[in-house]
Amino acid sequence: MTETKHALAVPNSAILNMAPGANLSAYVQAVGGIAVLSAERERELAERLYYDECVDSAREMVLAHLRFVVHIARSYSGYGLSEADLIQEGNVGLMKAVKRFDPSKGVRLVSFAVHWIKAEMHEYILRNWRIVKVATTKAQRKLFFNLRSQKKALGWLSAEETKAIAADLGVDASEVTRMEGRLASRDVAFDAPADSDEDDAWHAPQYFLADADTDPGQLVEIADFTEESLARLRVALADLDLRSRDILERRWLHEDKPTLHALAAEYDVSAERIRQLEANALKKLRTSLVA
Repeated sequence: MTETKHALAVPNSAILNMAPGANLSAYVQAVGGIAVLSAERERELAERLYYDECVDSAREMVLAHLRFVVHIARSYSGYGLSEADLIQEGNVGLMKAVKRFDPSKGVRLVSFAVHWIKAEMHEYILRNWRIVKVATTKAQRKLFFNLRSQKKALGWLSAEETKAIAADLGVDASEVTRMEGRLASRDVAFDAPADSDEDDAWHAPQYFLADADTDPGQLVEIADFTEESLARLRVALADLDLRSRDILERRWLHEDKPTLHALAAEYDVSAERIRQLEANALKKLRTSLVA
């Protein structure tokens, strides 16, 4: 039996009517009224599911443990996320646990399922607590969910406290310091709000980015290069004869570029001769500029 088949088969109309997102209080009350399974009944249902793929047994096991998911979800209320969403994620973990539960191991489902329920809740919290993910490595995830409970005061940790927490959680002290800073930070929009005025808009990060086009050093450098290039161009053009200079300027420096035939008619020569004069002038110009 695949996980998709199991996950879709478990929620029946009764569970859908008790969805935590619709009415959390009613949902909590409803799941609290579902009878707790005895060890014998749980083993009987687990064996039916494990050996016979009985979906009805899976449904009964899930329903009987929904209250446990609610209990775990409430322990994560300090992250500012919707309790209903946490419960929904925990229910997914519960269904995964029920599918993988092996009754021959001799443990109760509640002990086996706690890992899967918390894993789903942890993933949801890490995805939604901040826009930028604050914990990716194993050490960071451990610190994310344990650092605040380890702190004895609201202020920043001292060096001794940092070392003690690092030793207790089995991570580097530098990781503790980094995670403390991440937990104390907050998300900031890159752009200023559309309705903000000038007095408030300048706080947005977009106004703190360096603009390469306004760097004084680069502006001076560009201006000096442009001035020097123009000066060298003027000198190179001055070395040309009047006809070659006029053809070159009108063909390359004017917006209204005349055709070879138009210049040929003006100078009473062939268009091929104008092309030759232009090519020779460009060659002389290049030689003067690179010298």
